[in-house]
Amino acid sequence: MPATPAPLLDIPVPPPGSAGIRLIVTDMDGTLLDDDKRIPGDLWPTLAELRRRGVLFSPASGRQYATLARQFAGVAEGMVFIAENGTYVVRDGVEVSSDPLDRSVARDLARTVRRLVADGADVGAVVCGKRAAYVERTDEAFLAQVRTYYVEHRIVEDVTAVEDDVIKVALFDFGPAERTTAPALEAFAATHQVVVSGEHWVDVMNRTANKGAALRGLQRELGITPAQTMVFGDYLNDLEMLDAAEWSFAMSNAHPEVLRRARYVAPSNNDDGVLRTIARVLGL
Repeated sequence: MPATPAPLLDIPVPPPGSAGIRLIVTDMDGTLLDDDKRIPGDLWPTLAELRRRGVLFSPASGRQYATLARQFAGVAEGMVFIAENGTYVVRDGVEVSSDPLDRSVARDLARTVRRLVADGADVGAVVCGKRAAYVERTDEAFLAQVRTYYVEHRIVEDVTAVEDDVIKVALFDFGPAERTTAPALEAFAATHQVVVSGEHWVDVMNRTANKGAALRGLQRELGITPAQTMVFGDYLNDLEMLDAAEWSFAMSNAHPEVLRRARYVAPSNNDDGVLRTIARVLGL
């Protein structure tokens, strides 16, 4: 893999008669969505053309499945949603795969967050289940962040008593998560995956769970190769997913490690980088 990703203008176009791209997978925040969390207007005709060509489009996000399904309502038929950083994959309302956390781990994480708060940290936990996301913190500033990513959420008195299949625990830190909350979870990193999924978010999952593992499982099921797969990402929770595709793109606004890991660089999320790249490579 090249040390420096190739710029967009150097991207080759699949030769005539080749298998070409059959699967396009994109992260949402910082990648497909602009900084105001808006879906580009040209996405909808692009999806129609991809469907006509038999190319599967799959959102892959730390966002909840219910949130993704709402964002793509009306075009979701046949679409595969890689939700909750790969811990929950759904197609047409049917679970394709999941990788639940042991509930004792979720309880320990919730108690750790309570201790951080008691010590003065401005952080809150979101216990992510298959049916809903669960929170104890009730202030509007925190709930506004939760609503963006978890439309199906519930305020409960005690998240350690939740009766649901827990697939992830997400922590929102009002400060820089990579420097504050993530180091505080070092004990969990010894046995689980602790990933900084955004400037203010840290996700804790099973070691076996990530977007890349979910994508590789989908590729096996559909008989699609990495050479037929295009992937877009911008943050650390996208790294394994980039490794699963030969057509791997870091957004120009991506985290430095993502820029190092990808094969190519796409224009930024604020410049419709995903759609411009799809059009360039597929000749739309």
